[in-house]
Amino acid sequence: MEAAMQSSFTSQKLYRTPTVRCSAVTGKAASVSFPNSLGSSRADWQSMCAIINSNSAGLVPHNHSTTSSSDDTKVPVINGHHDSATLDIVPVSKLARPLSISDLSPAPMHGSELRVAYQGVPGAYSEAAAGKAYPKCDAIPCDQFEVAFQAVELWIADRAVLPVENSLGGSIHRNYDLLLRHRLHIVGEVQLPVHHCLLALPGVRKECLTRVMSHPQALAQCEHTLTSLGLNVAREAFDDTAGAAEYIAINSLRDTAAIASSRAAELYGLEVLEDGIQDDSGNVTRFVMLAREPVVPRTDRPFKTSIVFAHNGEGTSVLFKVLAAFAFRDINLTKIESRPHRNQPIRLVDDADVGTAKHFEYMFYIDFQASLAEARAQNALAEVQEYTSFLRVLGSYPMDMTPWSSSSSTTVLSSGSS
Repeated sequence: MEAAMQSSFTSQKLYRTPTVRCSAVTGKAASVSFPNSLGSSRADWQSMCAIINSNSAGLVPHNHSTTSSSDDTKVPVINGHHDSATLDIVPVSKLARPLSISDLSPAPMHGSELRVAYQGVPGAYSEAAAGKAYPKCDAIPCDQFEVAFQAVELWIADRAVLPVENSLGGSIHRNYDLLLRHRLHIVGEVQLPVHHCLLALPGVRKECLTRVMSHPQALAQCEHTLTSLGLNVAREAFDDTAGAAEYIAINSLRDTAAIASSRAAELYGLEVLEDGIQDDSGNVTRFVMLAREPVVPRTDRPFKTSIVFAHNGEGTSVLFKVLAAFAFRDINLTKIESRPHRNQPIRLVDDADVGTAKHFEYMFYIDFQASLAEARAQNALAEVQEYTSFLRVLGSYPMDMTPWSSSSSTTVLSSGSS
């Protein structure tokens, strides 16, 4: 019956032909229409991106220049270097261009291949997580986490993969805020071992480096190793690890290295100067998978449930009472995370004797090991609701039970779809 209802719902969905109203290069209005049908393969997706790029063909930003070759062909020059087509690497133009907000509009989905949106460019660890969770998926790169959420909401993608915590760097707080802001459901999780490499252009030596670029989390995860290698150089944050590798390749930066995966080195024609430079070999990032509809909770395998709530502030020891609702039912908590309440950041407590006390209001995120199909989980949430002013279930989903291996990320990166 549920399958029939879902089929009926899907068949009644109305889709508009995707349009782009703003050029990604010039910022000027553009009128670009995609074909009425959109295939499910990587080639189809690249063709769609090519339509966007063709709209801005011939337009060169003010900080770019051109040089003439012998056949009077205009060749773009970026920061004094020719573009990636003149480098002995995989041309970046042949890789999928990350989605931006201007690309998003409702689009039809055809074919059985699952489309998974992730933040970054090909070679990013999020792409590897998508490949581990859905081995036959079509991975769609997005330039921001927000865009990955919107790609699913607007039916451009079926799933989104989102990193939420790392065993060395801790929680990724901004992504917890995105979970609350959007209405997607957590439908799965992946624990991905992260194997960092120090990458540079061919022929570059470590002694010549003046800068190391990568995602802030990656820089933090390799801080002590970089120091032990004598790399007391400037460290610059970038949107994602593979993006830093791509940037170095495109701009021929011979004084700069990137922290990224070995697959990023293969994609962008870089050499591995040092392998496994993370401070701890047990470096693992947890990703969650997001979808428009929740999965049906089951009891035939281990499940995890994620919730977010704000307590009502009435009485004392409210947080203790909330946690006790799980403890009394023998439900194990695997994570507790607090984030300031954006709409009500400060609580004032007036006392004529001592003055006005001020403290932050918090939203609490909790993961616990139980399925919502279990009566104990349902009863626990019913009790929690008595002490909260807001309660939302982010998802009840199967736990990642795959055996851990420090080399898993390399394997997935080489086999994941890109």
